[in-house]
Amino acid sequence: MTTIDPKKIPKHVAIIMDGNGRWAKKRGISRLEGHKKGADAVREIVETSCEIGVSWLTMYAFSEENWKRPKREINALMSLLKRFLKSELDLMLKNGIRLQSIGRIEKLPKSTRDILLQTIEKTSANRDMVLTLALSYGGRQEITDAVRRIVANCEKGTISEGDITDHVISRFLYNEAMPDPDLLIRTSGEYRVSNFLLWQIAYTEFYITSTLWPDFGKSEYLKAVLDFQKRERRFGGR
Repeated sequence: MTTIDPKKIPKHVAIIMDGNGRWAKKRGISRLEGHKKGADAVREIVETSCEIGVSWLTMYAFSEENWKRPKREINALMSLLKRFLKSELDLMLKNGIRLQSIGRIEKLPKSTRDILLQTIEKTSANRDMVLTLALSYGGRQEITDAVRRIVANCEKGTISEGDITDHVISRFLYNEAMPDPDLLIRTSGEYRVSNFLLWQIAYTEFYITSTLWPDFGKSEYLKAVLDFQKRERRFGGR
């Protein structure tokens, strides 16, 4: 494999982790087993991101639309999330990873939300990489919530109509400090963004792979980064 150029590492990588269910179905096992295997892939990608120097990693863990799934599966996913946060805390502390979340996390079960917030607090001093989990997240919902906050500020008189610019709107998104993604990876071969970071991906480079998420390991990830490094980014210019 061609060597990764350390000078061209994407600052922010966002990932739509898709294919856990299909991975399990192909093997005749439960969807939960697919989700467990998917959690192993998360660990490997987080570790690899640290190794190559990615500053921001955002992973689409649970969408707003995922609440439509069977209650049993949702409960299993919430339990898996709690287990992941507990088991990976030492890894985050060791590697200087600061955990954040975006989404309507108030909708998460209290026990899950409590562990999430505790982990965010325990890693808050870390500075080497920011790992953002999108939980109960939807891009349209994020923009809707931003508009509501802007309107509320207009009504209070702290913002006027003439003040509203792209920059101001970005300030009212779930995490104003988060830079726009340089690279968006989607596994399982689907060609859609699935309501993920709709505002932020205006000039993001896309990488689509047919690999199902549980099989997406370090070598596949490095292929995506290498592909990104070959691209010429013009941001609408010539």
